[in-house]
Amino acid sequence: MKSPNGVLLINLGTPDSPSVSDVRKYLSEFLNDPRVIDIPWLLRKLLVNLIIVPFRAPKSAKIYQQLWTKEGSPLLVYGNSVKEKLQQKLGEEFEVELAMRYQNPSLDDVLERMRKKNYKRIIIVPLFPQYASASTGSAIDKTMKIISKWWVIPEIKITNQFFENEGFISTIIERVKGVNLNEYDHVLFSYHGLPVRQVDKVYDDARPCSDHNCENELNEENYYCYKAACYATTRLLVARLNIPEEKYTVCFQSRLNKDWLEPFSDKVIIKKAKEGAKKLLVFSPAFVADCLETKVEIGIEYQKLFEEHGGEKIRLVESLNDHPMWIETLKQMVLKEAE
Repeated sequence: MKSPNGVLLINLGTPDSPSVSDVRKYLSEFLNDPRVIDIPWLLRKLLVNLIIVPFRAPKSAKIYQQLWTKEGSPLLVYGNSVKEKLQQKLGEEFEVELAMRYQNPSLDDVLERMRKKNYKRIIIVPLFPQYASASTGSAIDKTMKIISKWWVIPEIKITNQFFENEGFISTIIERVKGVNLNEYDHVLFSYHGLPVRQVDKVYDDARPCSDHNCENELNEENYYCYKAACYATTRLLVARLNIPEEKYTVCFQSRLNKDWLEPFSDKVIIKKAKEGAKKLLVFSPAFVADCLETKVEIGIEYQKLFEEHGGEKIRLVESLNDHPMWIETLKQMVLKEAE
């Protein structure tokens, strides 16, 4: 008897290899997404295809070469491991698939395979803890566009953010088990950045994100604001870790220009180094698996930046990857949607 439930895990994506041609393909698909670069169509095409991708691909390929392991891209390696371990946990009532929003395994191929299985129910879990239109929104958008063309559309369940999930928070806490937080001069909670205009679009009341007190509270108005969710994630973590307010900073990395969410992680690192900090502990709670932004941007580039301004050591807290507690958390998330 076939499994009645299909489970689709979706992550952002990765090039097929660190070669310039594969990185170019990945960047082209990623940056041409109107939810990622949300500007008029023609301007986006000109900017991405004639300026950004041609100049950025060779540089990004060198960075991906630093990230790549003998097994391949960590994002895909850990993704496949999570898929297999979650399948073992869920048993024969479920069939787990993994797809990437950009590149491979592609949503088109994976969903076509799922269509042929005629599942009674499909449970979709985009692997982004905090909702953003450029990540979760894009993954759901493309998935539903594909499914909408099916003749038979099964029951669909979607988990669109999970930063408040107890298991998610507990797994991050587990990652620093045995670490003496008092050994560090400061703690950073570094989240992937977004253009400010994208969080402003969350609100229909004509007031920008900056007028919604997103740094201090989570409410019905700002529940799907990425910035508010990032600060709420941090509050949950520092409460469990007993980190005093003056000892930590919420910041945002990977910015492309000055009109992105602040404070910028690299600027905070420079500031802390100049103030005399020697050791920093950095969490990256927007990523469930180690990737370019954690391993290279924080682990290598920020480490160098810290040293250049007088600091000594940045310790990156490992992402959830395929930790057993994370697998159990995903299991419970799926079972809840299957009720």
